[in-house]
Amino acid sequence: MNNVISVETAVCAEHQRLLEQCQGAMDIWNEHRAEFCKSHPISKEAGDELLRLQAKYARAYTVFERHEHN
Repeated sequence: MNNVISVETAVCAEHQRLLEQCQGAMDIWNEHRAEFCKSHPISKEAGDELLRLQAKYARAYTVFERHEHN
């Protein structure tokens, strides 16, 4: 019985860590997007940075979703 509780606790801790990582990536992406939207025109470097941050969020979300389904 103790083994089951330990496994469930570990899964919950991993789930929470992945959720926080995903949320953090989304927050950073949204902050940068808001900053860049205020300045017109958006430079190529700024656009590239937004795409990089969006991809980082997408990767974090995918890892989170896979973990949740497993």
